[in-house]
Amino acid sequence: MARRTRAYAGVAVLCAALGLSGMVPASADDPVSATPAHERELPPHRLWYEEPATSWEDEGLPIGNGHLGGVVFGTVDVERVQFNEKTLWTGGPAPGRDYTNGNWTSPRPDALADARRLIEENGEVEPEAIAELLGQSKTGYGSYSTFGELRLDVGDVGAVDDYVRDLDIDDGVASVAYTADGVRYTREFFASYPDGVLVARLSADEPGALSVDVSQTIPDGRSNTEVTVDGARLTVAGNLDDNGLRFESQVHVTADGGTVGAGEEAVMVENADAVTIVLGAGTDYSDEYPEYRGDDPHERVTDVVDAAADSSYQQLRDAHVADHRDLFDRVALDIGQELPGIPTDQLLDGYASGTLEAPHARYLETLYTQYGRYLLVASSRPGSLPANLQGVWAEGTSNPWSADYHVNINLQMNYWPAEVMNLAETAGPLHEFIDALRAPGRVSAGEMFDASGWVVHNETNPYGYTGVHDWPTAFWFPEANGWLSRHLWEHYLFTQDDEFLADTAYPIMKGASEFWLDFLVEDPRDGTLVVSPSYSPEHGPYTAGAAMSQQVVWDLLTTTTAAAEELDVDEEFRATLRETLDQLDPGLRIGSWGQLQEWKEDIDDPGDRHRHVSHLYALHPGNQIAPETTPEYAEAAEVSLNARGDGGTGWSKAWKINFWARLLDGDRAHTMLREQLTGSTLPNLWDTHPPFQIDGNFGGTAGVGEMLVQSHVGVIDVLPALPSAWAGGSVDGLRARGGFTVGASWRAGMPTEVRLSSDESGEVSLRSEMFTAPVRVYRENGRPVEHSTDGDVLTFATSAGANYRIVPQVRVDIERPDDARRPGSSVPVSVELSAPDRRAVPATGASVEVPDGWSAEPESVRMRAVPPRGSATAEFTVNVPDDAADATHPLSVEVRADEWTIRVPVPVEVHR
Repeated sequence: MARRTRAYAGVAVLCAALGLSGMVPASADDPVSATPAHERELPPHRLWYEEPATSWEDEGLPIGNGHLGGVVFGTVDVERVQFNEKTLWTGGPAPGRDYTNGNWTSPRPDALADARRLIEENGEVEPEAIAELLGQSKTGYGSYSTFGELRLDVGDVGAVDDYVRDLDIDDGVASVAYTADGVRYTREFFASYPDGVLVARLSADEPGALSVDVSQTIPDGRSNTEVTVDGARLTVAGNLDDNGLRFESQVHVTADGGTVGAGEEAVMVENADAVTIVLGAGTDYSDEYPEYRGDDPHERVTDVVDAAADSSYQQLRDAHVADHRDLFDRVALDIGQELPGIPTDQLLDGYASGTLEAPHARYLETLYTQYGRYLLVASSRPGSLPANLQGVWAEGTSNPWSADYHVNINLQMNYWPAEVMNLAETAGPLHEFIDALRAPGRVSAGEMFDASGWVVHNETNPYGYTGVHDWPTAFWFPEANGWLSRHLWEHYLFTQDDEFLADTAYPIMKGASEFWLDFLVEDPRDGTLVVSPSYSPEHGPYTAGAAMSQQVVWDLLTTTTAAAEELDVDEEFRATLRETLDQLDPGLRIGSWGQLQEWKEDIDDPGDRHRHVSHLYALHPGNQIAPETTPEYAEAAEVSLNARGDGGTGWSKAWKINFWARLLDGDRAHTMLREQLTGSTLPNLWDTHPPFQIDGNFGGTAGVGEMLVQSHVGVIDVLPALPSAWAGGSVDGLRARGGFTVGASWRAGMPTEVRLSSDESGEVSLRSEMFTAPVRVYRENGRPVEHSTDGDVLTFATSAGANYRIVPQVRVDIERPDDARRPGSSVPVSVELSAPDRRAVPATGASVEVPDGWSAEPESVRMRAVPPRGSATAEFTVNVPDDAADATHPLSVEVRADEWTIRVPVPVEVHR
């Protein structure tokens, strides 16, 4: 069976010629008939299962509103909703504890000099030796902690039929439904940001069928907790044993019909038609250094729960769904997905085994992408701490890696999707958290290193832990202040918010840069300025001038200079930054086997398979390396990535999606997405390190964004790394630097329409193969817009608030067999060139580009005009070699006219 694919190089607009206004008329063959994702009814985004969860980590379904998080088990007789409040942490200041924020407990005036001398004398120093000089054991670091579980005890219901447990991420609502003794029972759960509470609703399709005892468990480490029940209100309040942090939760129960009464430690409902439960919680934590304590939470929690209890369930649900959808619905992605009729765990298994139909595999990929956006909305909203290693969800009182804020990649990765995936508001908690690190970070910089500015090391907590600990391979990372600062600069680039730049971003960036102006030292080997000690997370020796250290500092000083120039402030400081940059080792070297060096000396091991590939920071999230601007370094980065391999843990695979997307290799990026889904994703689609770490979810979602839109090198790249598996589709709502929102539709791997809206007035440049042939640009009112093209870059002037469409003037249709080819077989390829408005097409040439070892007959041909439409055609036969590997091989067809060229990807799948 032949497959016809179309690629377009722009859009014919007939309305101007016909004197019409509005959009271009569409027909079955017209390129403008491609339906944008936001206009097509896409399958719902839903996780669902046929059994209750038995594992919190593997199977629980998460809900959250930024500061409260819940995990729903869906157990029938006793429903469990484990819940968290983002500020419930052990550690930090406490009576009888000498909490130093990780700073040295006694002066070490020679420690840094001794470490630098060791490195200068030996070149490479083992991590243990540096940790002995500069590290110390943690004191008062603490851990993120569970608040407990909300228990809904409905008793023994007997045999259950038609059980379904699901999470609708479009609405942000989890539900459980089952039939017992002929009665259909339904439960709904959500975490409302507008009302600040967790909400549960129990209902049945027969009156008076609901009886339930509502209680709350009390975890270890809070021995003085008081539990009180006052009518329909359950209150749990106390202090953590570790640090005295005051906490309180309140649960209010409302019944439709039946009775509500107070038990000893539970609210008891009998014979109700429906039951609504609202839960609020808080602590006396405050992000103010150095005490980190505020007001008792009782009054605040009471007010929140009272207000929610006064609202009907429908009012609570409607407010939540409207708020959630306002964020979630901004991005629509269509890659040809179709809704499968199997539960999510089976869908994931089928994807891993390769037995899914292609549209069902695409559904999982879109579900996973949008799930990352859902998780970010659920775990990071204004007024809360940022998402931690587990977002807002944690099961224990002492969690893996404390469920803390690792700042040698993990916290940063949590926020990679925030800007490009149109969720900029979710980054607010990160910005505030970075700002709160400045006060303790100034003390760490001054006391430990006699430096100005501020610093933070490998990991931190809500209590301003900006110093060190003593794990040799993961305690030292002062470059974290620079990496965190990049997020502030990125927010400015995407939003063009001058007030944010002046009041928030620049002061933080300046302080981080001031630290490095004091900390950098001259390298006696070549006279450049380097970081010493320097460590490439989380392996290898300590050296001077490791690639990642230099790249992060280069990035920080460069962006701080740009910020000061944008604000037109600190001219003298700008001059100092430029002088320092002139002397700074940039951290870019190509080694003996073609790799991008990880260390300043060429000691990279081509057999190294470590999960960290930190020396590619300059490729992503930085922009020091790009195929368009530094092709030699991009090629070296590719060599390093190939050597490091496709393995690693969840977050590592997620980073590699972004790396390959930045290298413009969509198929390799898709391979890494597949690796992440098949080897590092749990049945509830949480990422696993192992154990569960949410950064991989966020990194994977960001990687899909990078595959579809990039804007880090001064132009907006449209579909820069589109994989061949997503041959046709549409996306809308992605954000680009400069204050733009971008959408595109495509077929055969080529855009059929690009959509753009502009926040600000100004010039925009976009890059796509589409622009190498004639295109037209239109405003939303159908009026054409003047534009210019230079190769594959199109430029035009935009107006604030205006919407634009970029459409092709010619079309290339490709026909090839749809089924996989065997080695030694051939592939007929037919090419047709035409214009959507049926204009004559001049005679042109076409050629086929094939991989090494393949051949095409003919390789190039002058296209033959076919009357009466005036289209032009060409026929090729592509020969698959006998030794062709099982893979999708990247062929392409190039169609040429006198003044333009279109290159269309024609991937061929080979199976032995």
